[in-house]
Amino acid sequence: MNEGSGNPVLRAIAKLFNIEGREASAVLAGLLMFFFLFTGYFMLRPVRETMGIAGGVDNLQWLFTATFVATLAALPLYGWIASKAARRRILPWTYGFFVLNLLAFAAGLLARPENLWLARSFYVWLSVFNMLTISLAWSVLADLMATRQAKRLFALIAAGASLGGLTGPLLGTLLVAPLGHAGLLVLSAAFLVASAISAMWLQRWRDRHPLPSEETSARRKPLGGNPFAGASAVFRSKYLMGIAIFVILLTSVSTFLYFEQARLVAETFTDRTRQTQVFGTIDTVVQSLAILTQVLVTGRVAQRLGVGVLLAAVPLIVAAGFVWLALSPVFAVFVVVMVVRRAGEYAFVRPGREMLYTVVPAEDKYKAKNFIDTVVYRGGDAISAWVKRGLDLLAEHPAMAMFIGAAIALVWAASGGLLGRWHRQREEASPAGRG
Repeated sequence: MNEGSGNPVLRAIAKLFNIEGREASAVLAGLLMFFFLFTGYFMLRPVRETMGIAGGVDNLQWLFTATFVATLAALPLYGWIASKAARRRILPWTYGFFVLNLLAFAAGLLARPENLWLARSFYVWLSVFNMLTISLAWSVLADLMATRQAKRLFALIAAGASLGGLTGPLLGTLLVAPLGHAGLLVLSAAFLVASAISAMWLQRWRDRHPLPSEETSARRKPLGGNPFAGASAVFRSKYLMGIAIFVILLTSVSTFLYFEQARLVAETFTDRTRQTQVFGTIDTVVQSLAILTQVLVTGRVAQRLGVGVLLAAVPLIVAAGFVWLALSPVFAVFVVVMVVRRAGEYAFVRPGREMLYTVVPAEDKYKAKNFIDTVVYRGGDAISAWVKRGLDLLAEHPAMAMFIGAAIALVWAASGGLLGRWHRQREEASPAGRG
């Protein structure tokens, strides 16, 4: 029975958003967890992009490589926390560490606001922070939701991320003048604390409504194992390795477009303030489209057509976009392709990708998933960044890189379809997955 069945208005809302039973509280907690996290991050993202261009477009591959190295350095620390802390405490402990980092950067910006190396360090740090905190929030959802619930609710909850991605740039634009960059970092730290509190609320909801196959006390115990268990788990599992390959292909496509974005924006807009405004506008359009799709479309597509459709549809569209961009390499065409790619990733690919983890053991949800979302993702970034740079140097026209990007997108689509099939097989074989 749907929540609020005695009230026709609440019943209509539950039907519109495809919510069942006592899930409204969980959906709200998840929405807020992602909203606060993404609001804080997206306030700072346009600043990071401008800092990246400030160091020179030709040097972006070095920042990508530095980000990968920093991710490798952070992995053992996160692995130690995940092994020693109770599952329900992993997110609050990790977010608390990053809150201290944000406050330290704020102090540094107050002391030396024009320091180029501080700007580069912040670019790298924010890239690591982004991957780890978002991955961990999704780990909590995959841990607490059965597959049946995930198909209906993941995209709806992810709308909180898109709403935060819409609110963050607006807040950043309005507050950067009165607060300065250091003030934005302090405000972002406050949002991160609010996100951790929302995650704890979500844990308490699951305590009150445990899954039939779940032992609630297990989430109060540490996962155990060693800090590098996530990496070894990926190499032992065909399923997890498939997800890793899917992520590498995703990052390759994203990196090709990211470099094209940097090149076209630098050529079209020479003023740094205007560049930041362009990045913020693109973010606003992307998040607006993503919210509408997540709330009204994605969950029903996943329920009726399966996870594979979520994973394969966007890559096919992106492949066509690469061909269009190769034939017409202008800023207006790029904006259309980038908006469709990013909105589609938020609305379809990311929820579908996270649904894949609902059918793996708890340790893999936190350790193997984090290894894929951080080390594999940033490693794919670094490799594809150098490949893209090499293609730009060797080719007489950047269209060559776009055609190669189209080919990669087609392989990406094929891997998504295969993962969808494997997920369905695991779901059918697992009572816990069926929820």
